[in-house]
Amino acid sequence: MNIVTLLPFIVLIGAMFLMTRSAKNKQRQAAQMRDQMQPGTGVRTIGGMYATVKEVSDDTVLLEVAPGVHAIYAKNAIGAVLEDDEYNRIVHGIEPHESETPVVPDDASSLTESEAPADKKIDLGKGEAAEAEKAAEPESEAAEKAAENTKDAKRDGKQDGDADAK
Repeated sequence: MNIVTLLPFIVLIGAMFLMTRSAKNKQRQAAQMRDQMQPGTGVRTIGGMYATVKEVSDDTVLLEVAPGVHAIYAKNAIGAVLEDDEYNRIVHGIEPHESETPVVPDDASSLTESEAPADKKIDLGKGEAAEAEKAAEPESEAAEKAAENTKDAKRDGKQDGDADAK
């Protein structure tokens, strides 16, 4: 057989090998994550429910969904094991300890506030010439639109209200 005819089969087998290999890696990482669960750890189920692990057995996990409310889940139903800071931030709304680093603003407003008051308008040199142009614009725009309409009517051979029906 010729190598050219075997090439598509070789590429197909290689792609299948790579896909199964990455899927096995993901499964291995998920199993490793589930083995890290200990009582007191915060978790998120595949359904999106946040809970605290109370007891871990071979195939199941006892979760505390609310104070005094316990539920048994399969280990495979655990989507993620969360860090303590992340779990407390999401479930209890407790922000992590704020550091001593200064907060950088999203915009430059805090940098320019002391230099120029917001009430004062800044003159960009347009002055009276810009105002004269603005006053002349409406008249020139109306004239241009009228010229375009007459040009279109002459080109089509139609007047306003005429139809294309024959």
